[in-house]
Amino acid sequence: MALDETASGVFTIAATPFHPDGALDLPSLERLTDFYVGAGVDGITILGIMGEAQKLEPAESLAVARTVIGRAGVPVVVGVSAPGFAAMRALAREAMEVGAAGVMIAPPPALRTDDQIVGYYAEAVAAIGDDVPFVLQDYPLIIGVVIAPGVIRRIVAAHPSCVMLKHEDWPGLEKISTLRRFSAEGTMRRISILCGNGGLFLDFETERGADGAMTGYAFPEMLVDLVALARAGRRDEAHDLFDAHLPLIRYEQQPAAGLAVRKHVLARRGVIASDAQRRPGAGLTPAARAEVDYLYDRVVRRGLGVRGPL
Repeated sequence: MALDETASGVFTIAATPFHPDGALDLPSLERLTDFYVGAGVDGITILGIMGEAQKLEPAESLAVARTVIGRAGVPVVVGVSAPGFAAMRALAREAMEVGAAGVMIAPPPALRTDDQIVGYYAEAVAAIGDDVPFVLQDYPLIIGVVIAPGVIRRIVAAHPSCVMLKHEDWPGLEKISTLRRFSAEGTMRRISILCGNGGLFLDFETERGADGAMTGYAFPEMLVDLVALARAGRRDEAHDLFDAHLPLIRYEQQPAAGLAVRKHVLARRGVIASDAQRRPGAGLTPAARAEVDYLYDRVVRRGLGVRGPL
């Protein structure tokens, strides 16, 4: 199940479950994997920013990879971003050895110029090997590195192993259109584009040429249904479905609160045992928890794009 340019649909970003004491909760991770697959996702991405990868020890990261890859039955992308190339190389090779479909690499915050960004990805590919398919993660709102469409084109041209863009720029609809225009003109090889940002703009991203979503909204079945409706040209139905979930999606997008919201919803759905984050991590106040519960109940009552445990 090696990742390639044809990847499409929904690759959910998986949370990493922890016990309240901060210990890794592998039984919950197994249930979470089953939940995502049952929702109809096309792939799973682990050890990303939402997965609290930066808080894990190397052995724990590999345990997460082994657990999800061994259970999922769909392609699994493993985030391998790291401050140094030695750690990136080790996790990338270990993940591929246990069956990962590919890896995801985000640029470090220190990069400022186009040439620095292009050079960084050249070094990253040299470190992990050009036989490892990789996803270029473009998330300037959090990482602080702005990757222009022309720079993405340079990276794609230089590295056949770059098969996907995780698009999380904001505003970013014009970037999708520009990249698809490059491909239509023949100036850039077509790669898969899956979008993040909690799905906040997914209703229009699919219309601009994105192949689907790579995000962690706690109702992944809604993302699956929306992408399917968009593919079928059922525009109004896709937007109606999106509108039903938008208040909760919007609430998730609050800086520093999104992961707490997602984990709370997953715990309330009975998928993970605890909404705990490994420290440092901001939890929900009683008032915020009540607001999330109110939005959750509204989504469930409307029933659009809702399946599985509640």
